[in-house]
Amino acid sequence: LEHLNIHDSDGSSSSSHQSLKSTAKWAASLENLLEDPEGVKRFREFLKKEFSEENVLFWLACEDFKKMQDKTQMQEKAKEIYMTFLSSKASSQVNVEGQSRLNEKILEEPHPLMFQKLQDQIFNLMKYDSYSRFLKSDLFLKHKRTEEEEEDSPDAQTAAKRASRIYNT
Repeated sequence: LEHLNIHDSDGSSSSSHQSLKSTAKWAASLENLLEDPEGVKRFREFLKKEFSEENVLFWLACEDFKKMQDKTQMQEKAKEIYMTFLSSKASSQVNVEGQSRLNEKILEEPHPLMFQKLQDQIFNLMKYDSYSRFLKSDLFLKHKRTEEEEEDSPDAQTAAKRASRIYNT
């Protein structure tokens, strides 16, 4: 019975259903959080307060970079990533090992996974450090409460009653 109900709401595209599940998704894994634009937005807000927003920005930049096909674009993006996050003069330097081995020469022959090791490092850094704090933060908990309140709103209840009527025949 329960299962049918859940299945039913997943199939619907109503935005209220999707937002209800978002904090649960974010809390399930950092991967989920980073796949959700709203999640990324909230996480960035949190990291900004912690002065480590560059981590998630670097991660997102690497994700974009991996999807690029065009060599010229790749070169430009690789340079941009290097200058923004990895060079010793970078404005938003990320703290990774092995960035010193990344030099201008590599940037001329970019390949989609050239930043992968560094991206993984940053991912783990976020996962074991800021992500766990994010889940305890007011920012996250407030969002979660808002969702729960929406869940308890009359609309949601009538929808639930309707659904239970349908399945209790």
